[in-house]
Amino acid sequence: MFIYVLFMCFLQIIITHNKESGCGCNIDREQSENLGNGDIFKSLEKTDQCSIEFKNNELENEVEDMVLIPAGEYQVGTDEIIIESDKEGPKRLVELNGFYLDRYEVSIRDFNKFVTITKYITEAEKFGDSFVFTLFLNNTFKEQLKDFRVIQATWWYKVTGANWKSPHGPDSNIKDVMDHPVTHVSWNDAKAYCKWRGARLPTEAEWEAACRGGHEDRNYPWGDKLFPGRKHMANIWQGTFPHYNSAKDEYIGTNPVHLFPQNELGLHNMAGNVWEWTEDNWLDNNSKEKVKKGGSYLCHHSYCYRYRCAARSHNTEDSSAGNLGFRCAKSV
Repeated sequence: MFIYVLFMCFLQIIITHNKESGCGCNIDREQSENLGNGDIFKSLEKTDQCSIEFKNNELENEVEDMVLIPAGEYQVGTDEIIIESDKEGPKRLVELNGFYLDRYEVSIRDFNKFVTITKYITEAEKFGDSFVFTLFLNNTFKEQLKDFRVIQATWWYKVTGANWKSPHGPDSNIKDVMDHPVTHVSWNDAKAYCKWRGARLPTEAEWEAACRGGHEDRNYPWGDKLFPGRKHMANIWQGTFPHYNSAKDEYIGTNPVHLFPQNELGLHNMAGNVWEWTEDNWLDNNSKEKVKKGGSYLCHHSYCYRYRCAARSHNTEDSSAGNLGFRCAKSV
């Protein structure tokens, strides 16, 4: 078949560590609550902003920056399972209705427009912190925060004041990266933005079908070779994680959303750059864990081989980090 078509509070965070999940890909607030310190990250008393009918929506009918994925039968999953605990398999066919998917990840400029019009406040801003990767913090700051690292993924720091406007902490800003993907956004934040646009998050099956461009048994959006013709097709980790990134793909952190076109559909950054939220629950209908896809600039074959189309991971719906973003979908 062929169809063209991801604190200063006194707490250390413990996450499950093993060969398959020890990268810290699914750091989240839920795990902090499980330590018995739920008062630190207790549920916020807030209005359900996803239920608000936002006004002044200037994007409701726009689809020019979206790609049409035709209705049809598509492969999801794989029988060549790499990370068994992630439930990557089995390979199967699913029937999908036609839908549109954003050509690009939602940029900081896009999200800033949304916030300016709606006055939306993200969950990272309400909690007062978010996760920042070690290379974006100076040594003095890291020394001050050394007790606030993820224990089994010590390259992640919980930084007070980190959010979408200050992605590396309170002294950082976004003025030079407006065309990069917005990060430090939770699943709830992503849902609110997409609803404002008259859109929604893609399902995991929709996302994966679009990633493969309608092909079966394709590891990456562009094919099965990671570096076809020695060309870097995605922004992923180059070097020895987590201490040295050679930046052979030209980026240490995020890249502009319009770079790295990756398949025949004209979709960009489906693999690498930032993880992307999907609509789906990780386990069951009542799960607070949500599926994310695509891997990020921190993924490397040696420890987080999750930039494959079939790969998947998860976070709680209120979690945020400096490598977690999204794109929107729209039903035909």
